[in-house]
Amino acid sequence: MNEVEILNDSAAPPRLNGELVFEAPWQSRAFGVTADLVESGRFSWEDFRTRLITTIGAWESTDVHERPPWDYYTCWVQALEQMLSDSTLLDSSELDGRAFTYAQRPHGHDH
Repeated sequence: MNEVEILNDSAAPPRLNGELVFEAPWQSRAFGVTADLVESGRFSWEDFRTRLITTIGAWESTDVHERPPWDYYTCWVQALEQMLSDSTLLDSSELDGRAFTYAQRPHGHDH
């Protein structure tokens, strides 16, 4: 089973004509980072899928007036961050530091 087949359920990424759809470069990078971590044995697609479903469920259960607009890949990144934190591959302070540094980069230099 390949990396995308495991996600063919309620956690499936957006597709068009069977192909994955990314609206912004950061979305494809988030997907790629996750795929690389799975391929390197850091965690399984099934474990990630379970975490993603939990993250989507948390968004759905938030009061409609309090939750942010729906964005699949925002949930994806939240699930990935939690997987990294849980696996001790990246602690939360290091993740926060990297996110801050990345956010400070000039527009157009987001790679």
